[in-house]
Amino acid sequence: MIKNRIQKTGILVFTCIVLGSSLAQAQQSQRALNLTLEQTILLAADSSLEAFRSRNYYMARYWEYRTFQAGRLPSLTLNLRPGYNHSFGKRYDYEANVDVYRKQQAFEASSGLAVVQNFDLLGGTFFLNTNLDYLRNFGENTRTQYTSVPIRIGYSQNLVGYNDFKWQKKIEPLKFEKAKKQLVYELESISQLAVRYFFALASAQDEYQIAVEKVNNSETLYRVAQERFKIAAINDLDFSSLELDRVNAGISLENAEIRLNRAMFNLTSFLNMDKNTEIQLTLPGYPGDMVITPEKALAETRNNNPELLGDQQAILEYQRAVDRTKKESMFNANLSASVGFNQVAGTLPEVFRNPSQQEIVSLNISIPLVDWGVRNGRYNMAKNNLNVAEISAHQREIKIEEDVLMTVSDFNIQKKQIATAREAYEIADKNHARSQERFLIGSGDINTLTRIYQSQVDARRNYLNALERYWTSYYTIRILTLYDFEYNVPISNTIESKFLLIRD
Repeated sequence: MIKNRIQKTGILVFTCIVLGSSLAQAQQSQRALNLTLEQTILLAADSSLEAFRSRNYYMARYWEYRTFQAGRLPSLTLNLRPGYNHSFGKRYDYEANVDVYRKQQAFEASSGLAVVQNFDLLGGTFFLNTNLDYLRNFGENTRTQYTSVPIRIGYSQNLVGYNDFKWQKKIEPLKFEKAKKQLVYELESISQLAVRYFFALASAQDEYQIAVEKVNNSETLYRVAQERFKIAAINDLDFSSLELDRVNAGISLENAEIRLNRAMFNLTSFLNMDKNTEIQLTLPGYPGDMVITPEKALAETRNNNPELLGDQQAILEYQRAVDRTKKESMFNANLSASVGFNQVAGTLPEVFRNPSQQEIVSLNISIPLVDWGVRNGRYNMAKNNLNVAEISAHQREIKIEEDVLMTVSDFNIQKKQIATAREAYEIADKNHARSQERFLIGSGDINTLTRIYQSQVDARRNYLNALERYWTSYYTIRILTLYDFEYNVPISNTIESKFLLIRD
């Protein structure tokens, strides 16, 4: 009779404690911000300081590319140069055959329009311009003159053969493509970081929940043990063990609360939220049947990885340096030729009448005779730098491919481990519930209950760790490949709709 009463009392106390804990958790969840893993990743990509820095870095590269594109189009420039001079200047006196200082006072102004167009095929520059100059002398010999060039067209060309425009046409689009991939790479790295903070908080919340349950369970078992100890239904050692568990459970709860607060602060700071925000997480469900093959991952890595694109850019830049130093090691020659019209007159209308033909041709040649091997040394240095860049690019490609293969293998294994960990957790949870019921009715011992409870806690932690490893591996693959294997598209194709940044 007494034994049944004790059993009913223990069950009632245990039920009240569990219900009270559930109500408290429900009230707390109503005040908290509920986030899933996907929502956390989107918030990180949108609001985190790391994302803000990445987007601004991309915009700098974007405008750099726009500047390159604008440089390939014709440019129109208006030049104005007014000037006034009132001073003593040195002049030559022909009659006395001496230099003398004479007072001079004049106003002059020059204006012109110039159109310039680069010619990529040969690396030269076409130009078209028009000029009008005005000169007004004051003093004893007051005089006004105008000079005009109604139109002049010409071309300037480096005769050595080095064409910088050709290299820019190869390198600049690749630089911008690399900048786009780098933005996606950094946003995916932020997503991976969000996964880490998410599961750090999820683990802390789970540990805190375990600690709360342990406090409740140990309190309930201790009260039941007290009643049993009164009737000598439990020995001193078991009763002391339950009392120690109750004290240790309180200490564990305090430590778990400290870790929870720290993990909460880390996530809210990362998401750029108010530090007082409380977040309640919803764990991602069991992953679907996503299949990632090593061949597909390697192919997308070669197409999208910004490090490999950066190596391609570096090799092109070193090839440009080799080309330039090789051609400049011989001699420098530049040809400029133009044809147009020119006229001088005392009035503005007359300066545009009957203009004379104007032809200007200039050739500049610079031939190194003795430079003690400076130019040849620059050429050899450029070749060596190119060889180093090619070897480094090959080594980096091998390293990235190894990372891809290992990560894909880990990902496929983790998917299987989640199923096993989930099954183990479900079995351990049922075993714990049954062992607790048996103890409360007096048919179980404390050692079995403690052992099964610890197995249930370990299975719970293993399942959470398996989830974290799975999602970490998945986002690591996304970082390396910049490919969305869920929708089978490059991530750069969907980034524009999210951030309105990538434009051609």
